[in-house]
Amino acid sequence: MYIGIDLGGTNTAAALVDDEGKITERVSIPTDIRGGATGVINGLLAACGDLLCVTGEKPRSVGIGIPGTINSETGEVVFTPNLPLAGVNIKNKIREKYDFPVYIGNDANCAALGESVAGGMKGARNAVLITLGTGLGGGLISNGRLHTGLSGAAGELGHMVIIAGGRKCGCGRSGCWETYSSATGLYRTAREFMEKHSDSRLWELCGGNPDRVDGRMVFGAFRDGDRAACLIVERYIEHLAVGMVSVINILDPDIFCIGGGISGAWDCLHDPLQATVNAEKCGFFSPSAPQTQIVKATLGNDAGIIGAAMLGR
Repeated sequence: MYIGIDLGGTNTAAALVDDEGKITERVSIPTDIRGGATGVINGLLAACGDLLCVTGEKPRSVGIGIPGTINSETGEVVFTPNLPLAGVNIKNKIREKYDFPVYIGNDANCAALGESVAGGMKGARNAVLITLGTGLGGGLISNGRLHTGLSGAAGELGHMVIIAGGRKCGCGRSGCWETYSSATGLYRTAREFMEKHSDSRLWELCGGNPDRVDGRMVFGAFRDGDRAACLIVERYIEHLAVGMVSVINILDPDIFCIGGGISGAWDCLHDPLQATVNAEKCGFFSPSAPQTQIVKATLGNDAGIIGAAMLGR
């Protein structure tokens, strides 16, 4: 049995996970950011303690998924945007109290590992996961193993530029994939098209305030045949496909898995996305060769927990 922890800015979710990636028990506690690094670490220790009380046995290891750049070898957090942990060695802090192996990893990488063990990428030797939420996270599986790169930051696919000189990104660059294909990017595209289509039903759905437009409104109007919504989704798929084709041309994965809130509109996305990706792939790929399969992530919020637990498998 393993302990997997998904450390978020609001909640710390932890679970007991078996060898097959099945969650048997889980706990969730608020993340104490106000308490600084000590508060966050105390939360991690408390989550471990709660699960140890349930299992009554020593786990093989504990794995922790953390948003940001992680040195998985040393156990140090290099950078994290929303948690006061930069420069903190999480591995050592946990080992001060508990005598079992501790592993840490980037949360998106953990989600990719979780999907490869028990979700939409199960059985794939080479696969890519992207999560389409507020940002665009990514994780890479190469030859059946998580690929983290030289500095542990591999898989930051959202910060690949797809439009030179395009939208300003929070990372400091312009035209990043994240600024077009995250949920935030979708909303921005929606507002741009709404300004050109005053008769769109989206104006009614958002109560006349385009800043309130969300994915549910866009895809709902798309299903109803709203002209502006159809154009928004078409443009969104174009942007999403541009990034995906670049990744596929480089890695040629078995599976390209998509998760995050936007994947909830899978019925609107999958067929045109698969067709666009197949049509735009580099000519070096033979049409008769196996095609990268585009699939929906299946584990939801559990992917990060399961993947974190599997860091020590």
